[in-house]
Amino acid sequence: MLPALLEMTKDFRFEAAHTLQRDIGAEGSRRIHGHSYRARVAVRGRPDPATGMVIDLEKLEQLFAAIRARLDHHFLDEVEGLGPATMENLAVWIWRCLAPDVAGLSRVTLYRDSLGESCTYLGE
Repeated sequence: MLPALLEMTKDFRFEAAHTLQRDIGAEGSRRIHGHSYRARVAVRGRPDPATGMVIDLEKLEQLFAAIRARLDHHFLDEVEGLGPATMENLAVWIWRCLAPDVAGLSRVTLYRDSLGESCTYLGE
């Protein structure tokens, strides 16, 4: 009998600034402003029989460190491959950074807790 399908999650946080070009509140959105972000990454799978783990969370932490280095206290408008610095684009960008190294990646949720906002990307 196969072990149950499990989903592991791990969060990381970063602070970053950006601008947005939009019609609503156009003047204020063009100004550089910042947010505190929290990203939650979910990995789904069956535990490895030898380790008992779906994913080694230390491996995930190492991957997060590389992503955090590109985002934390940076101007998101200048992050290569991100495009407009929306929550939607950030969730997809984080997914694309992790996908080559994380088997079973099932979702990336980006939160701006202070504003009660989140965006979940469920994969390609």
